[in-house]
Amino acid sequence: MNFVQSRRGFVIAGAALALAGCATTPGLLAPAAGESFPELEPLLAAETGGDGLAIRVTSKGCTAKADFVFRVDRKAGHAVVAFARRRLETCKGPVGSTELRFGYAELGLTPNDRIVIANPISPPSRRRDD
Repeated sequence: MNFVQSRRGFVIAGAALALAGCATTPGLLAPAAGESFPELEPLLAAETGGDGLAIRVTSKGCTAKADFVFRVDRKAGHAVVAFARRRLETCKGPVGSTELRFGYAELGLTPNDRIVIANPISPPSRRRDD
């Protein structure tokens, strides 16, 4: 009788863990040595979500997703993603930022992949008015 109860508990616990794994969103990993490239476009932020990866870049108002290319390399159980501008932004608006979204399928990834961003991530510095 104990074997049946233990087996049933094991199956229920396994099912709960499997469902919990399906409900999580992928996280970003910190880049290891040699996985970050300062010559790439600096990002203001990067964030994973249920449907893809969002990056925030500086913009003068005319930056579009089509202005960026990406590369994905698989390495040691995770995906290293790098973004680069195809063309320089030539508009003359005030400097701000814009968010660009890339779906997992578009990047060749799945929501279960562990992701490392190769670009440097440097949030904008805040000025204090004294």
